[in-house]
Amino acid sequence: MESFLADAREFLPILLQGVQLTILITVGSLVVSTALGLVWAMMRVSGIAVLSGLSALFINVIRGIPVIVQLFYIYFVLPDFGISLSAVQAGVLGLGLAYSAYQAENFRAAIEAIDKGQIEAAQTIGMGWGLTMRRVVLPQALRSALPPYGNVMIMMLKDSSQASTITVAELALQGKLIASATFKNTSVFTLVALMYLTLSLPLILIVRHFEKRAGRP
Repeated sequence: MESFLADAREFLPILLQGVQLTILITVGSLVVSTALGLVWAMMRVSGIAVLSGLSALFINVIRGIPVIVQLFYIYFVLPDFGISLSAVQAGVLGLGLAYSAYQAENFRAAIEAIDKGQIEAAQTIGMGWGLTMRRVVLPQALRSALPPYGNVMIMMLKDSSQASTITVAELALQGKLIASATFKNTSVFTLVALMYLTLSLPLILIVRHFEKRAGRP
């Protein structure tokens, strides 16, 4: 135990640098996935066959390709077409695109769960499709989507470790580098696991709170 505490005092400052990048990638990709997911969801429920089909095609393609392959493609392949991104930018964009497909399905399910009578009533009083979505549907749908949205946040936090494969020195990669240099695998990866757990617990509690609220009549 004393040895572990001594290792913790030595390694924590370096691991905390990785935590900063982990949080940056998680927040950045969350913003990207939320914005794109909402766009894909709106296209799916637009009632326009072309837009709905394009959205469904994109979602199925993205869900069928592993996140790590998407990261490799963005970071290593796009420069061949003149698009060069930093490792952090590629990590944010790759995770954001990957998770936008899951966000889209969450938003779509929440939108389609809204009572059709409310939509018909809004259109009866002269609201167009866009205004009905903005004032009637989305405020209710986004509230219903909060519990699964929170689960996506937790998965995204953990999957931010995938960015280490394109040289982003986030928490997982920092731990791997320290372990390779010191051979103290047990201490290092125990610290890494505890730090991921510390980051995840607040999100887990928030998700539980929203699930309880969503379950109230």
